[in-house]
Order: sequence, then C-alpha cells, then structure tokens
Amino acid sequence: MKRSNTQKLKDALEEDIINGQLLPGAKLDHDALAAKYGVSRTPIREAIQQLVVSGLVTVKAKKGTFVAKVGFDQLIEMFEVMAELEGMCGRLAARRIQPAELEALREALHRCEDPDVMSDPDDYYYENEEFHNCIYTASHNNFLATEARQLKQRLKPYRRLQLQTRNRVSTSVNEHRRIFEAIEKGQGYEAEQQLKEHVLIQGTRFSDFVSQVKTFGNSSQETP
Repeated sequence: MKRSNTQKLKDALEEDIINGQLLPGAKLDHDALAAKYGVSRTPIREAIQQLVVSGLVTVKAKKGTFVAKVGFDQLIEMFEVMAELEGMCGRLAARRIQPAELEALREALHRCEDPDVMSDPDDYYYENEEFHNCIYTASHNNFLATEARQLKQRLKPYRRLQLQTRNRVSTSVNEHRRIFEAIEKGQGYEAEQQLKEHVLIQGTRFSDFVSQVKTFGNSSQETP
C-alpha cells in the first residue's frame, strides 16, 4: 500500500513527537517544518490536521498549534477500550461476513504475510490497518465500525511503535492467521478473544512496549 507524501510526513512528525524530538508543549511552526522536511505548507497543514485527530497535536485559538501529551495511564485505558471494540467487531464479523468480504479479508492477510512488507514495520502497519478495516466493515455495524476507526486513529502512532519491537511483526501475522481462521469458521467467541489479545497490551507485550517508549525517550535525550 503506497503512502502519500502527506502520510509519510505525518509518520515522520509522529516519530519526532514520540521520540522526544518535538516535546510536549512545543509550538509547531509551519514554515520551520516545511523547511526541515523540504515540502510546501500544504502537506504540513494536512499532516497536522491528521495529528490533531490522533490527539498528538492541539490547536489553541489565536495562539497556534502545539504538541500534546497523552498520559501513560490514559494510553493504556485507550488500548483497553480498543481491544473491546475490536473484539466486538470480530464477533459480529464471524456471524455476518459476506463471501466477498471474506475474500477481501483473505487478500489483506496475504499482503500482511508478504516478506517485503514484513521487513518494514511501517509498510506492515498499513497492510495491518487494512486487515482490521476489513473486519470493521464485515461487522455490518456502522456505528461500531466508526468508533473503532476513530480510536484506532488516535492510537496509530503507538501501535506503529509496537511493531518496532523485535519479532512483533511476525507474531502479529500469526495472530492475524488465527483471527482469520476463527472468522472464516464463524466462531464468534474465538474471533472476539483472538482480537482482544491481539490489541491489548498486557504481560510481556506491556513490558516490551514500556521498554520501547523508554528507548525512544533516552535516544532523544542523548541527541545533541
């Protein structure tokens, strides 16, 4: 899945915010960002608008655009809610998915399994996103799908960060296979449980996630 220039720029800004290159409370100067990334103000404006949706950036009237901060406790709570929404989508999809939708989900899984895609966590993230999007659609509950997509967008930078943990991409692909199998067989409860475990940060994954966040933070502090 080819990313647009705006999407690539948004990803770069996310990285700078998460790893501390852009600190919470810092004002974002559009001209300075355009010069830094070698782009016009238009993709900068579009990328920042998307970051506002994800909650990483806030806009204050007559003051400007600033880097926001999501508290770690709040972040974990958001992942807990995301797991519940994903699980519900999976349970409904197992009951309601149509043949064409099942084939679209199968194709999305195959793209996730592509070795070239798996070798790049960012490329994998976007194929992973499409896999989940197919499940939202197959739930045939527009309200639920909208809520899941909105929260997933807010958590996107942190879900991308997770994929940079060693072996997480290959583990994620194996989880996708189990999710697909449960949906294909119409096993609603199994699909729900598999999706919850896939999304929820707990146990070893929680420790790895905390370690990854700290690694980015330490790297930014050491940068002169």
